[in-house]
Amino acid sequence: MAAKIKKGDYVVVLTGKDKGQKGEVTKVFPKDGRVIVSGVRMVKRHVRPTQWDPEGGIRSFEAPIDISNVAHLDPKDGKPTRVGFKVLKDGTKVRVAKRSGEVIDV
Repeated sequence: MAAKIKKGDYVVVLTGKDKGQKGEVTKVFPKDGRVIVSGVRMVKRHVRPTQWDPEGGIRSFEAPIDISNVAHLDPKDGKPTRVGFKVLKDGTKVRVAKRSGEVIDV
């Protein structure tokens, strides 16, 4: 199945404590159906000192969020939209915003 949300896409969170926050997808886990969005779902972890991080301490990380809880931002007006697919005349398959019909892939 083709990916509706890919790395580098701008998305908005639809549900949860981070509802309404916008950010860029930095990593996608297609097998688990989860994505990491920059600046969203920040969690703190206690990190043990290592050779590469001699200080250790408490660090903030971005935790994965379920892909069904994010929606792509429409390139035309910046509102959440669903993603569809369309085959252009030259035979290339592109992602399209259902809200405005704009092509997402460039």
